[in-house]
Amino acid sequence: MNGSAELTRSLKLWHIVVIGLGYMAPMAVFDTFGIVAEETGGHVPAAYAVTLLAILFTAASYGKMVRVFPSAGTAYTYTQQTIHPYAGFLVGWASLLDYLFLPMINALLTGVYLSSVFPDVPTTWWIIGFIALITLLNIFRVTVTASVNSFLVLFQIAVVILFAGLAIRGLIHGDGLGQVLNIRPFLSADLSVVALLSGASILCFSFLGFDAVTTLTEETVDAKKTIPRGILLVALAGGALFITASYFMQSLFPDVSVLSDPEAASAEIALFIGGSVFQLIFLAAALSSTLASGLVSVTSVTRLLYAMGRDGYLPKKWFGYIHPRLKTPLLNVLLVGTLMLAALYLDLLTATSFINFGALIAFSFVNLSVIAYFLRQKQEKRATDWWGYFLAPLIGTAFLAFLWGSLHAKSMILGLLWTFVGLVYLLYLVKIKGAKLELMKFEE
Repeated sequence: MNGSAELTRSLKLWHIVVIGLGYMAPMAVFDTFGIVAEETGGHVPAAYAVTLLAILFTAASYGKMVRVFPSAGTAYTYTQQTIHPYAGFLVGWASLLDYLFLPMINALLTGVYLSSVFPDVPTTWWIIGFIALITLLNIFRVTVTASVNSFLVLFQIAVVILFAGLAIRGLIHGDGLGQVLNIRPFLSADLSVVALLSGASILCFSFLGFDAVTTLTEETVDAKKTIPRGILLVALAGGALFITASYFMQSLFPDVSVLSDPEAASAEIALFIGGSVFQLIFLAAALSSTLASGLVSVTSVTRLLYAMGRDGYLPKKWFGYIHPRLKTPLLNVLLVGTLMLAALYLDLLTATSFINFGALIAFSFVNLSVIAYFLRQKQEKRATDWWGYFLAPLIGTAFLAFLWGSLHAKSMILGLLWTFVGLVYLLYLVKIKGAKLELMKFEE
């Protein structure tokens, strides 16, 4: 196999933004609404606002690192370059949990959605069909993925806008709070800061897409400028969509106890606000959400595997291979597609547990990488440097520390077990096999 081919730079800013939004899955706001509304006492948009503010500190850290280390390896490369190569490998290994299990979750959700409409068709068929489709699309050039994803994301945004219009109509006619503009979903006398932060800890994982786009750095035109801008725009656009949709839902349902099942309220809300026709449109948008998120999460994980293979941490002939004509890591795509079949034997809780651990590892070490990079610089440091490269990432790390404290025990156990497997593999690679691992060279 000829592994001399390289990824080609063809993605522009708009590609990066829609890919990031596709990963974030705008329709996810409807799935978590009932749970977070109960957790926050009816202040979901306020919890989203707090989450967005906190996540922007970590988004800024990603932007700083990609300017210095423009690599598809993302958190893996940043940690490797600033802290220690072996620490970088373990961060990359843990991050694989996030990227590998998200497409499996989307496969499971697709099976659930379609089985509710076509109960006579086995759920297994839907899952296998979903996996085959997103694997096939990822075989082609990354611009194909971006184009398909653009259509899916725009459809979701259109449905959110339609939902907002129907909600305004309902509020004008006296539903819910009976007012289009009301401060109650953001601030009220019974607002609890502890409950708000607890809700924010759940919603944090709605913002995963902003970091996934860094895996496309080597396929982006003028990546040192485009990727940081894309990261910021993805976080802000996603936050705006989440806050807007949750505001209208909270205005319509200030007390979610009236819903028959607050933990699965999206279909009931859609039926209430727009009837059976809108409920079908809503289901189509939910399916487009799982497809878009699954599509770009496979794109992301195959690029991370490529970076780790190119550096020699994984077998280079396989993981470092780029198809000379398609310009995609073809073998990685086929491998991930095969691994996704594990979704047939997984449940949502287990898959989500893996994702949460991997995401927090990546977020935490990107902030720490910025601090480590800053402290090792020998030139004189200005006050603005101390803020941007030390205090801001430290604030981001502090928020993530709170999230670590609220992480489910199952997430921690499964994540630590996976990390231990990575540590054993690393020891075998370095101490027994005697592998010589070299760092990529970047012009700073």
